Amino acid sequence: MLIVFGGLPGTGKTTIARLLAERHAATYLRIDVIEQALRAANGRAGDVGPAGYVIANALAASNLSIGRRVIADCVNPVHESRSGWRATAARAGKPLIEIEVVCSDASEHRRRVEQRCSDIAGLVLPTWRDVVTRGYAPWQEPHIIVDTARLTPAEAIAVIERESGL
Repeated sequence: MLIVFGGLPGTGKTTIARLLAERHAATYLRIDVIEQALRAANGRAGDVGPAGYVIANALAASNLSIGRRVIADCVNPVHESRSGWRATAARAGKPLIEIEVVCSDASEHRRRVEQRCSDIAGLVLPTWRDVVTRGYAPWQEPHIIVDTARLTPAEAIAVIERESGL
């Protein structure tokens, strides 16, 4: 099974995705880690384009092929990234669960963005302005939505497990 988390930075995706991966002994793929490794390998800062998603999809496919449950943690902001995950699951013949993490309380979301610290060496976190001006296409596909302004991480995991049948 492929479980893909998406949502703007600072909503709580990583916290929930990590906890779910631990709880279900799943392979955990974090786009931020892959993209920062690409930046470090190339010796430059900035956008790496779709490369992080391409690599993550390949790693997911490899793990799905050996029967591993995979959890991907990414912003997943556009239809192309979302269709990439759907194609990966379809090629592997595995079910896909898509989860969008939101924080409906703008002041709380801003507080999280402004107070968080990077846990990835060299990664420059987005500012609040970066978050609110980022391109983020509305989801058209069926997916689970968890609102971290209203749910603790444990409650969000319970909703995900209940709604997905995990």
